Amino acid sequence: MDTLVTSLKADMNVDTVFTIPIFGGIPVYESVVVTWIIIAVVFVACLLMTRNLSVEHPRKRQLLLESFVEWLYKFFGETIGEKGKRYVPYLVSVLIYIAISNLIGIIGFKPPTKDMNVTVALSLMSIILIEASGVIEKGPKKFLHSFAEPMAIITPINILEIFIRPLSLCMRLFGNVLGSFVIMELLKLVIPVVLPALASLYFDIFDGLIQAYVFVFLTSLFIKESVETSE
Repeated sequence: MDTLVTSLKADMNVDTVFTIPIFGGIPVYESVVVTWIIIAVVFVACLLMTRNLSVEHPRKRQLLLESFVEWLYKFFGETIGEKGKRYVPYLVSVLIYIAISNLIGIIGFKPPTKDMNVTVALSLMSIILIEASGVIEKGPKKFLHSFAEPMAIITPINILEIFIRPLSLCMRLFGNVLGSFVIMELLKLVIPVVLPALASLYFDIFDGLIQAYVFVFLTSLFIKESVETSE
């Protein structure tokens, strides 16, 4: 058990890679550096996939990419509703980032989602978008009035939801990543040869992708609720 606790503390510790020498020193954490790597990889991949596009003579790569983008819009459109389709690019971006973050541990990097600062930032971005979508779609007056629906007495509860939602999104993502790590460490202590490798297929790949989907799915549901309530 002491070995597990020590390993857990070491893995959950937020390491500083380097410090930017301005304003007294700004620490740059490992999760930030890994995020930069993910952004760079995704950016290069996008450049490679979208170069030499043609309207008259589309290549097979372009047709596959267009079909994939169309499928994404259709998939999220069924969840988020017609009025929320403008937010699909954000949802897809978050889905790709979280999925890669959860899978990147397979090649030796520390997943950024093991840093609670990252999950908090993702949750805050999502909740700001959720509330902003309601303001944009309904207007400030109707948006504020929606907190008193279906009756004024539950207004405090509706306001409290603004703070509960990001906390729920954050702790769900961080908690599942932490839980997967604890289970993997226990398996390594009990059966250190075959079982951890098999369990890794689930916790590092399947569960990582599921958590990315759940985060984005809940965000899309909240956006749909925000833009379609009380019309």
